[in-house]
Amino acid sequence: MSVVHGGEVVERALAAARADETIVIVTDASEASLRWAGNSMTTNGSSISRSWAVVSIVRESDGTARVGSVTSTSVDEAEIESVVRAAEEAARTAAPARDTMPLIDAEDGAAHGDPDWAAAVPATDVGVFAGITGDLAAGFDRADRLYGFAHHQLHTVWLGTSTGIRRRWTQPTGSIEINGKRGEQDPASAWTGVSTTDFTDVDVPALLADLGRRLDWFGRRVELPAGRYETLLPPSAVADLMIYLSWTMEGRGAHEGHTAFSRAGGTRIGERLTDIPLTLYSDPRAAGLEYQPFVATPSSSEALSVFDNGLPARRVDWIRDGSVENLVYPRATAAEFDAPVTSPGSNLLLTGGSDADLAEMIARTERGLLLTCLWYIREVDPATLLLTGLTRDGVYLVEDGVVTAAVNNFRFNDSPLDLLRRVSEAGATETTLPREWKDWFTRTAMPPLRIPDFNMSSVSQAT
Repeated sequence: MSVVHGGEVVERALAAARADETIVIVTDASEASLRWAGNSMTTNGSSISRSWAVVSIVRESDGTARVGSVTSTSVDEAEIESVVRAAEEAARTAAPARDTMPLIDAEDGAAHGDPDWAAAVPATDVGVFAGITGDLAAGFDRADRLYGFAHHQLHTVWLGTSTGIRRRWTQPTGSIEINGKRGEQDPASAWTGVSTTDFTDVDVPALLADLGRRLDWFGRRVELPAGRYETLLPPSAVADLMIYLSWTMEGRGAHEGHTAFSRAGGTRIGERLTDIPLTLYSDPRAAGLEYQPFVATPSSSEALSVFDNGLPARRVDWIRDGSVENLVYPRATAAEFDAPVTSPGSNLLLTGGSDADLAEMIARTERGLLLTCLWYIREVDPATLLLTGLTRDGVYLVEDGVVTAAVNNFRFNDSPLDLLRRVSEAGATETTLPREWKDWFTRTAMPPLRIPDFNMSSVSQAT
C-alpha cells in the first residue's frame, strides 16, 4: 500500500469536511537511534511513523463553538473520511469551548502556502551517526566503561485549515549522551551530553575528555552532610530548572492564583527578580535552535488553543533584564485578561551573564559544590514552584579554586524562581542538553549559575 503524502492528507480531509470549520494536522516522524553499553555497540535502527488529527468546529448562533478532535496513526487513505466524520460527531456532542475565537486566516497566518508544501519528505537513518562511531570505538579501547545513546529525529508537520492556512515545517532534533564508569565496587560515574541537529558538530573526543576529567575527580571522595551550600550549577542543570519554570508560566493560572506567578490582585509581571540583567526567552529564529514558526495543536490547554492554529510564533521574553516580562496567553485568554498574545516556545535561552565559563567560575570559588546534572525533578508546591530532585553522576567539592574531591549525592529542595532571586553570578551562555527533560525539550542555551545557598535537603544514596 502506497502512503499518501502528508500535504495530500490535509487536502483530502479538508475536501471531505462538512463542519463549519476544519483543521488538519499531519506529522511524519523519521527516527534513528544508536545505543552502546560496556564499551560495545548494542542496538541501532531507524523507523518512520505518522500521526494526524482532524479538528472539527461547529459554530452556534449564540456565538459559542463546539470542538471535536480525533487523532489517527493510519496510513490508509480510505480511512481519511471516516476520521473526519468522527471528529465532526465529536464536535456535535461536545460542550461549548471556553476558548472560542475566530480561526486564524491565511493573511493573519502570514502564509497561504509554504513553497515546499508538496516537496518530498526528508528522512533520517543510522547513517547520520557515521561521523561519531569511529571516535566512540576509540573510546571503547580505554579502561573506563562507556554507556550511552544517540538519537536523531526529523518531524515534518503539515497544517491546513478551512480558512486557507497551509504551513509546513521539518524539525530536526538530535542528542548524544555518554555515561562513563570507573572501578568495580561503588564505581565512579560521570555524564555528559550535547544536543545537535545533524551530528556534524558533535565533538566526541571532547566529550570523552570531559568524562575522563570528571572521573579523575573521583580519586578522592568526601562525605558531606545535608545543608545549604554555595553551588555552581552547570548549563545542563540550569536548563532543566528553567524548563520547568517556563512550563508554569500560564497566564490564566497566574491570574486565578494557582501558580508561583500569582500575587495579590494580579500576576508577577513587572516584578524584579534579580539585579543581574538576565533575560529568559524563546525565539523560533535562534541560530541552531530554530523551531516550528507557527502554532499547530490538535487540542486546547491553558497554554495553547485549537483556535490559534496557524498563529505565527515570535520571540517572547519571559524574563527581561531580571524582571518578569510575559506569561503564556492564547488569544482567548489574552482577550479575557487584556494581555498580549504569546505562545510557549520550543526553545529556551537565558542570557545576560558575564563572559566567564564554568572553569573560570570554579577558579573564583573559595569553597562550594559543583554539580553535573539533576534528576527525577518533581514539583512539591506550585504556589512557590518548590521542586525536589536528585543530583546525579558527579557532585564535586571545590576548594580554593580547584576541584579537590567527589562528594556524595543529595536530594535538593529549591525553587527555580527563588534561585533567580538569589543568584550571585551568571556566566557565559552556551548551547546545552538538559538531562531530565531531554525527551521533551532539547533546544536550550544557558549559562552556569552560582547560587550562594542551594538547599541540599538530604543525603542521597543515588549514584
